Amino acid sequence: MKALVIDKVSEKIPAGLSDLGFDVTIKILPTKDQLKKIIKDFDLLVMRVDPFIDKEILDAAENLKLIAVSSVGTNHINLEYAKEKGIDVRNSPGLNSNAVAELTIGKIFELYRFLIEANNEVKYKNNWNKYKWAGKELKGDTLGIIGFGKIGKRVAKLAKALEMNVIANDIIYEPGEIVDGIKIVDIDEILSDSDVISLHLPITDKSKHLISKKEIEKMKDGVFIINNARGGIVNEEDLYFYLKNKKVAGYGLDCLEAELAGGGLQTEDVHMESDLFELDNVYVSPHIGGNTKDAFDAIADLVLKNVKEVFNL
Repeated sequence: MKALVIDKVSEKIPAGLSDLGFDVTIKILPTKDQLKKIIKDFDLLVMRVDPFIDKEILDAAENLKLIAVSSVGTNHINLEYAKEKGIDVRNSPGLNSNAVAELTIGKIFELYRFLIEANNEVKYKNNWNKYKWAGKELKGDTLGIIGFGKIGKRVAKLAKALEMNVIANDIIYEPGEIVDGIKIVDIDEILSDSDVISLHLPITDKSKHLISKKEIEKMKDGVFIINNARGGIVNEEDLYFYLKNKKVAGYGLDCLEAELAGGGLQTEDVHMESDLFELDNVYVSPHIGGNTKDAFDAIADLVLKNVKEVFNL
């Protein structure tokens, strides 16, 4: 049996596959054409989100029995055609929820206490001014969560431990419901009542530019926005204007709309530009939300479990 690993994953995966009798090949982030040329001989494909697994690749995958996805989403795979071809697809839902949630709380702290700006002023300007950076406390402020799945619920639990007020919105719940102790409200209430809004939903036709001029106008002056979900949920051009005039006090993000267009998930050390980068009240990280050793290892355990089930090992 042959396994192909095409993204960076826990070391437990290739080691575990070898123990199960697989001949493991690792080729990090091949292009579609490269993958199409080499996939013929493999029984197992281990990947994250790139490249898109379309009909051409699936037709070339003559021996493929399982695509083990080391991440949550599967919208980068033609699932219907994979099913027609008898190829099982198994994802890894929920196992990086805590990692993303902790990063979310970290970004809120960064924005509330000016941690990056203060750090940069001391390190790069040698200016030690403890009176300049008067931040605010999370305790008592309202966190509005849009997207109340596993990540959103974990964020809520951490925020409640910090004595924040938490409200949430999700398309699968009705306003007025209480879910895991959190009141579900309509999105307008999230916009008008939140001191900080955190996004935890997938990018779809309905969620694209969910946060744009109209929605920002409904927010409190001085609101903070966190996007550790997907680029494109926020209209970055609109947000730029409101960050400049300080209607939005700060934006903490782990994803950009230009990510895929610029190859941000497809190669390493990609040059990325955005007008947002010129603003001091924007704190950005390069889509590292789920990137912890703990999450990778938990995903590896599930991948190996799925491999054993599919191959009857």
